[in-house]
Amino acid sequence: MSDINITPMVDVMLVLLVIFIMAAPLMTQSVNVNLPSEKAEQISTDNTPVVLSIDASGQYFIDKAPIAPADLAAVLSTLAQKNAETPIHIRADESISYAKVAHLLTASQQAGLSKVSFLTQGGTGKAADAPK
Repeated sequence: MSDINITPMVDVMLVLLVIFIMAAPLMTQSVNVNLPSEKAEQISTDNTPVVLSIDASGQYFIDKAPIAPADLAAVLSTLAQKNAETPIHIRADESISYAKVAHLLTASQQAGLSKVSFLTQGGTGKAADAPK
């Protein structure tokens, strides 16, 4: 009498099979519809991300141009006036203190730019989210 009773397991498997057989038709589209094709003019929005960087020495950059910390707020305000939906990507050297990164984040927020993301390195050693 040391045999394992597999009857309950078979019962559970059969119940699951019946449930999946009954649910499969509900997961597919039951009415075939030919959708019309229209050509709409694409809305052109210039949402090219702006990359704010801080190198290991603490120097700020906008895209690849160095900028003084005092001028940062004015430049970000100008960007926000042009397009408040401009995405901001923050890249900071890992040796930089959190305070400098927080300064960039706060300056972006105060300028009215709310789409802010942080760029990190992926497993390949390259920036994972860096724009091409």
